[in-house]
Amino acid sequence: MTASQKQMITIETTVNASIEKVWKMWNAPEHITKWATGSPDWHTPYAENDLRVGGKFLSRMSAKDDSASFDFIGTYDDVQKHKIIAYTMEDGRTAKIVFTASGKNVKIVETFEAETENTLELQRTGWQMILDNFKKHVETTL
Repeated sequence: MTASQKQMITIETTVNASIEKVWKMWNAPEHITKWATGSPDWHTPYAENDLRVGGKFLSRMSAKDDSASFDFIGTYDDVQKHKIIAYTMEDGRTAKIVFTASGKNVKIVETFEAETENTLELQRTGWQMILDNFKKHVETTL
């Protein structure tokens, strides 16, 4: 597949919280482990995050019954505090998250390059579930 043939998927949500709270909870490992899962039977027991251009991140996602796990790994390409995070995943795919603060809300738009193993709809649904978990975590955490 050439660069012009890459399939991009976009998901979004609006979080009822300040940009400072959203940014912190998106990036702090102690919060990532609370929301970075796409299914109730999975969890994220470990996360690390070096939020800077060239910095790396890792989130270990595991089935709660220990039947499967994988590491979500990447390197940051662009970090603009409270505005943009862009990264390249370990497999070479890219993603970009745009945070737009408006009053007491933050709109998050995440665009990522699809992989070829799962359908576009399955990928969109899974990533949206993670984003929805993030929204719930932020809005229910003091």
